Amino acid sequence: MPKRGLAEGAEALVHYIGHRERLRERFREGADTLPDYELVELALFAVIPREDVKERAKAILNEFGGDLTALFAASRERLMLLPDVGEKTADHIALIGQFVRRTSKQQMKEREVLSSWHAVVAYCTSAMAGQTTEQFRILFLDRKNKLLRDEVQNRGTVDHAPVYPREVVKRALELGASSIILVHNHPSGDPTPSSSDVEMTKQIVEAARTLEISVHDHLIIGRNGHASLKQLGLM
Repeated sequence: MPKRGLAEGAEALVHYIGHRERLRERFREGADTLPDYELVELALFAVIPREDVKERAKAILNEFGGDLTALFAASRERLMLLPDVGEKTADHIALIGQFVRRTSKQQMKEREVLSSWHAVVAYCTSAMAGQTTEQFRILFLDRKNKLLRDEVQNRGTVDHAPVYPREVVKRALELGASSIILVHNHPSGDPTPSSSDVEMTKQIVEAARTLEISVHDHLIIGRNGHASLKQLGLM
């Protein structure tokens, strides 16, 4: 390699090593002050040891509209479709996402669900916001409103997952659930309920009522937030 090339390579090496240490120091001093892309950059340090990854971190985050929740909710398959994301990077981001989901789920199990609504929304968002097809899941609760089971009942296309009220109620009875929370995602990103969402919810509420099973809410999760049919007065 020519001397000029060697010098430029050494300069780049010193730059990214120095940058990494400065970023780690800023993280130690207060992670809350770091912008989201720098947190992604820190995460990439573990799997890309010899490269300046600032621009790559920005590009990855931008693919999800700058939304950390959507990034860490993304499936490994979705991550592998991104430019300059290899297997190790996809695995690492997916692993962090799994930690987020399990932590949120544990919080729900340890506390009365309705009093920790933020944890419910955080868990459902981390589990579903990044999905590219629609899925319908149910949180089954006991008499004390603690989580008995979280199950995905159906998966569908980009805009539809079939739901059968009779099957929802049957499963609640099998688990001995006293109440349920319905959750599904809108892969389009917009959580606004559709007329079919509202009608389906009413059918499930009616079927559950005859067996004294309460439907606390129906959450719709999107990359751009979430919607509660109960808060919107639609159930």
